Amino acid sequence: MVTQSVLAGTLAFLDRIGIFDVVLPFVLTFTIVYAVLEKTKVFGTETIFKDNDFEKASQIMPRKNLNAMTAFVVAFFVVASARIVAIINQALAHVVVLLVLIVSFMMLMGTMYKGNEPFELPKAWKIIMGIVMALGIALIFLNAAGVLDVWWYYLLRNWDTNAVSAIGLLVLILIFMMFITKGSATASGEGSSGSSSS
Repeated sequence: MVTQSVLAGTLAFLDRIGIFDVVLPFVLTFTIVYAVLEKTKVFGTETIFKDNDFEKASQIMPRKNLNAMTAFVVAFFVVASARIVAIINQALAHVVVLLVLIVSFMMLMGTMYKGNEPFELPKAWKIIMGIVMALGIALIFLNAAGVLDVWWYYLLRNWDTNAVSAIGLLVLILIFMMFITKGSATASGEGSSGSSSS
């Protein structure tokens, strides 16, 4: 008989009392919303006077009470919906997996790096990694929301129909047009620079 470790039992106990389903999503949502409201100052600012001297303003601060109350209410609405909490839990776990993959990729790239300066990806690789991360995060949240399941089910059931074939053809035409117009734009730019230099 395999006995459960103490830490595993502790995590199971925390799960049973709702730490992962209520407390952590609440704290995360409250923190993000409060930070955004503090940064953007949507509800305006208030002037703090030092030593009741109304002629010299000491600080201009965001309205922390309104920001905190709004973040509190939004966080409560989020944890009240089990579907939203499930999406957050699943999406954040996959985002961490994506982060681990990116860090692993950079470590492997760093093994081939020679130089005294700190390792940094070239600009082209940064753009590629940014696109991959954006697509990865979009797919993660769409999958957590269940949107991808519907699309994949529809495509697998109707892959040989005219509608799916037309969509695939349109996507290929758009990619081809973007590639052609990008090539012609760079060629025209080089031609205009060459003619001006002569």
